[in-house]
Amino acid sequence: MLSQQQIEIVKSTIPLLENAGTAITEHFYNRMFTHNPELQDTFNMSNQASGRQQFALFSAIAAYAKHLENPSVLASMVERIANKHTSLHIQPAQYDIVGHHLIETLRELAADAFTPDVEAAWAAAYGQLAGVFINREEAIYNQNAQVNGGWRGGRQFRLIEKRIESELVKSLVLEPCDGGDVMGYLPGQYIGIEVQPPGGGYKEIRQYSLSDKSNRNSYRISVKRETPLQTDHKAGVVSNYLHDDLRLAGEVTLYPPSGDFYLKTNDKPVVLISAGVGLTPMQSMLETLVAKDSKQPLFYLHACENSAQHSFKKRNQSLSIASGVTTFTWYNQEQSTLANTFNGYMDLAKIQNQLPLNTADFYICGPVSFMQFAKQQLIQLGVNKNNIHYEVFGPHEDL
Repeated sequence: MLSQQQIEIVKSTIPLLENAGTAITEHFYNRMFTHNPELQDTFNMSNQASGRQQFALFSAIAAYAKHLENPSVLASMVERIANKHTSLHIQPAQYDIVGHHLIETLRELAADAFTPDVEAAWAAAYGQLAGVFINREEAIYNQNAQVNGGWRGGRQFRLIEKRIESELVKSLVLEPCDGGDVMGYLPGQYIGIEVQPPGGGYKEIRQYSLSDKSNRNSYRISVKRETPLQTDHKAGVVSNYLHDDLRLAGEVTLYPPSGDFYLKTNDKPVVLISAGVGLTPMQSMLETLVAKDSKQPLFYLHACENSAQHSFKKRNQSLSIASGVTTFTWYNQEQSTLANTFNGYMDLAKIQNQLPLNTADFYICGPVSFMQFAKQQLIQLGVNKNNIHYEVFGPHEDL
């Protein structure tokens, strides 16, 4: 337990963190990967190159430091990060490594301010936070191991089906090599997949949303092909491997389904809002609700560049006809004469009279800028922010 003096010392250093910005986390990651290169098997190096991981870590550290006296306000952030960590199979020993490099980073970048009292306070604060994550993650690991079809750590799966969903997206269906059952999951959750692309040097772990209703035999993910960037040769390394190099009967390692973004169990109307490949968790929610013949009013709003990039288009058109799902689509680069299809960016004001704004749960997934855009529109239309739920691919970010 932190003493009041230690709390005050840590909080007094917040301006130091904020003034340094992501320079601290950039130095931290460079230091850690230099001394412990094996951790590159765990961390998404594309997010390192883009700066997203550094920004997420800095935001989490600053938030924790500000709320040392009442850490319960960070419960939702802890739950989201703990779920991400279990899909990467993070272990307690790795927290020791991270803690060591965090303390050394602070010592190296703020030598004058990093007195023995400051070091002791930060070491205690980090130890307390690490304990919170370790305990929650151990609970998740145990829960996954005990359910029917569950497991702990990596489990080998083979590819049994690969299907084109659109110009950029392919679905992959994977079944366990051991022939056993697989644990169920909540619609909206994701799974961790570990591969080692040729020439990559390190293993790569990515999280992909499960895109179908839960069953006991297999998992389906739907993967967008990402284009490598000049500034980031790691971008797209896993998606291109899954699209081009993973053949039928090829094997991958999966970690159990995880995630705190999922369909709530209630009778409220449901509005699914997505852009691009952000439709994958929505597809799982849609398939789940339709399969159980739900009587909840269901709306599916999707935005993408054009009809060629519209994944699950035919499937969802048939669901609209057969199951009464109300669909609205926006194509940014294509005019369409189809009913409920618009050109340009998603404009919820155009359909506000057709949406249950005051009674529904709203689920959003897509690029962060799109989710911010959609959330702001919903709030302007009077939707209670507590009824708006979202998923961020990659490092945690707030909207």
